[in-house]
Amino acid sequence: MSKKMKAAYYEEFGELNQIKVGELDKPEPGEGEVLIRIQSAGVNPVDAAVARGMLKDAIPAEFPVIPGWDVAGVIEERGHSSRRFAKGDKVYAYARRPVIQHGTFAEYISIPESYVAKSPEKLTMEESGGVPLTGLTAYQSLFDAGRLKGGETIMILGASGGVGSLAIQLANWKGATVIGVAGSSNQDYMKDLGADYTIDYSKGDVGEAVDKIAPDGVDMIFHCSRGDSLAQSHDRLKEGGRLISITNSDPERRNDVQFQYVFVEPNAVQLAHLSELADSGTLKVPVSKTFKLDDAQQALQEIESLHTRGKTVITP
Repeated sequence: MSKKMKAAYYEEFGELNQIKVGELDKPEPGEGEVLIRIQSAGVNPVDAAVARGMLKDAIPAEFPVIPGWDVAGVIEERGHSSRRFAKGDKVYAYARRPVIQHGTFAEYISIPESYVAKSPEKLTMEESGGVPLTGLTAYQSLFDAGRLKGGETIMILGASGGVGSLAIQLANWKGATVIGVAGSSNQDYMKDLGADYTIDYSKGDVGEAVDKIAPDGVDMIFHCSRGDSLAQSHDRLKEGGRLISITNSDPERRNDVQFQYVFVEPNAVQLAHLSELADSGTLKVPVSKTFKLDDAQQALQEIESLHTRGKTVITP
């Protein structure tokens, strides 16, 4: 067997035009690890931010860095004591480690089996590769940090992106009333995913639009956008309401608002639950664009624009 694999990688932080594609050493599974032959790797805005060095003070890196934290694939080898999965099992994982180096824009990755869950049977491998980071981000934001309950009203800012698309569906499953905020071209898309109401941020003040839908205010705002929508709407939270953000660690807010910033953590138990929800028909994962490994640079440049709909994935 070849000891090499094809991968996208970079050798320093900086512009996204320095992503190379070539041969690197194929990993070997260590104790408690599994080697996954990658079939799909989700592309996320954070991958571009990491490549630019924007997280270097928060998470150490060792070069060369293979980008990518999302993976769906097949178990190829098992390291010592790794027996939760059999060879050939279809699995998925959020593969972020304490040090950034071995990512998923490659043919193989070796990660602790504790990160891994069986991938949804009802989703294609391409769709499954788009779930872990966005699905866990939405799950941990809504349920761990936000404690969202049925009957509450949640407003999702940036609801047509990767995280927002899954947040609409998870909030819907929980029985909350969902207000999705995105641009003109994504109003029907948000409704298709289960949003009860939609707001087009390009048509005027988001806060005024919320007043018409929920005159008493909203219980929770999930902030996964970068624009002005939060500044226009944060005071529409009810007294003691919850503001959860994945893009701003200290946004403007009233003193009575409960705020939490979420940076997603690997969690195989929650991934297994997301698999169940997908297989029961609760979650769908619209993959809007697929790139080959050779086009990793283009994939990162497009995801950085933050105007993508649904999920973008790379298929080695």
